[in-house]
Amino acid sequence: MANPSVSTVNQQMWDEALKSVLSLSKATIKHNMELEARVSELEMELSVWKRAHSVALEASERDNLHVASLQQASTPDDFERQSGDPLVLCVINGQQTFFNQTLLTQGFMGGQSAAQYLTRAISEYLTSEDIQITGRLSFLSFWVSIYFNKSELVNMLVGQSICSREQLEGFLAGFSETSPRFTAVDVGIGEGAADRKIREYIRTYTRLPETLRTFMGGCHESNALYSGAFDCLQSENLLEKLVILRGLSEDWSDHTFPIHVLNVDKLLVQQAPHPSMQQLAPLGVPFLEPAPGPSNGGLVSPQSPVRNGLRYPDPRYPLHKQNPPPCNEHYLMACSKGAGACKYSHDYILSPEQLAVLAANAKKAPCNWLKSGLQCPYGKLCCWGHVCPGGSHCFHLRKGKCWFKGEGMHDA
Repeated sequence: MANPSVSTVNQQMWDEALKSVLSLSKATIKHNMELEARVSELEMELSVWKRAHSVALEASERDNLHVASLQQASTPDDFERQSGDPLVLCVINGQQTFFNQTLLTQGFMGGQSAAQYLTRAISEYLTSEDIQITGRLSFLSFWVSIYFNKSELVNMLVGQSICSREQLEGFLAGFSETSPRFTAVDVGIGEGAADRKIREYIRTYTRLPETLRTFMGGCHESNALYSGAFDCLQSENLLEKLVILRGLSEDWSDHTFPIHVLNVDKLLVQQAPHPSMQQLAPLGVPFLEPAPGPSNGGLVSPQSPVRNGLRYPDPRYPLHKQNPPPCNEHYLMACSKGAGACKYSHDYILSPEQLAVLAANAKKAPCNWLKSGLQCPYGKLCCWGHVCPGGSHCFHLRKGKCWFKGEGMHDA
């Protein structure tokens, strides 16, 4: 027969074990309920982010497809253009309209930035017009030509203190080096020389069946040469192929011909002749040979020699990990500090693709003007973010930790 005291002790031990199991079970059930509630909350938040990401991705893909098309079209490839392949043309009269001062004063880098901005503006226009250019991506040709009298252009820009001769020289070199299909042509001395060449350019190439669009800058219909060309193309029902690039101070509200207009007043500026009759020496644009040396992925390696005091980024590291990193403001608009005081580098040679990466990363940081409740003087040309990438669904905003603190910076 069992000892009563031992039986009592065993019963107490079982009771305590049962209480412990029940307590642990209740705690586990409570914890599981909390976890399930948190999972439901996160799943809802994730679905919101997925929807926002899907919408943004679709819009980005639509825009970037046309940008990629034109950027690939403006770079050399292993194929020669065949008859019938689509053409997108751009011709600019440099005597009537030219690029803005911010880009010109950046010299070589400003020229490359101007080429990138012009490509993007035209690609966005083609996107908005739903022009199909993606069918034969590898064979689409995008050509840009600028015609000007070199000595008169120097007299005009330098005489008005818009830029120095060295800056203009570097700008033209940078613009031309962006692509072998981007050319800056000196028409020489002669009244209306640029107008006559551009008129023949428009009349000849716009008639080609493979030409999708011809974009024109500084080609005013008040000039009899252009109005005559427009009249001929209108009689042939080809006027719809033309698009006017409207620069700053240009008024096309009262034009006679029904020509489409693309506003690029942040890029091009109508030129005002300088009253000074002083003739400056003709501008010589040096041909810059590609820097010799080994390459890596299309980029010159760090061991390659520098050129004109400039250097290539180390291809082993992304731009933000270069030593020092490139200055966003210098490459994308204008650095307020200047090369001497700025802690970031102004000395890199960046490709259009690298400039695009730099621009995309800069938009992730807020504009200090708007962040401080002030109006940004750069407007759309500002390289910094004016709207939070997360928009009204910003995860950090709900926690009060978002960098974009200015009014309206989280509008959808």
